[in-house]
Amino acid sequence: MSPWTIRTGTRADIEAVLALWGRSDGPTTETDSTDALMDLLARDPEALLVATGGDAVVGSLIAGWDGWRGSFYRLAVDPGWRRQGMATALIRVGEERLRALGARRLTAIVLSEDEAAIEFWAAAGYERQVARTRFVRMLEEPC
Repeated sequence: MSPWTIRTGTRADIEAVLALWGRSDGPTTETDSTDALMDLLARDPEALLVATGGDAVVGSLIAGWDGWRGSFYRLAVDPGWRRQGMATALIRVGEERLRALGARRLTAIVLSEDEAAIEFWAAAGYERQVARTRFVRMLEEPC
């Protein structure tokens, strides 16, 4: 593998990020769309982090800030680029970004049945929160 770098993602990366998510064995969600990522970048142009190898997007992480806490979403690494420290590096860059914005607490959204992801986040220094349950409601149209 050639060296990889991490940078802030742009609108030009959106299709490559969506393709990466499709290759990365993760489930697709209602928010995996060009429009949703365009909206994310319009609200927070630095929220999307991408890892590139050559000209290809081979890793991604959304590091979102709501003014109170930082949250990580959609950590993905192309299967051919795994086991090189890229996912951990994406998290550390995201942590620095969120710390600079004022975050004191960070959360990561992880599928409950994805044991490999749970083990990864624990190894990265995150504690599984068992005293809370997440509730979700999908809206048909944005508010």
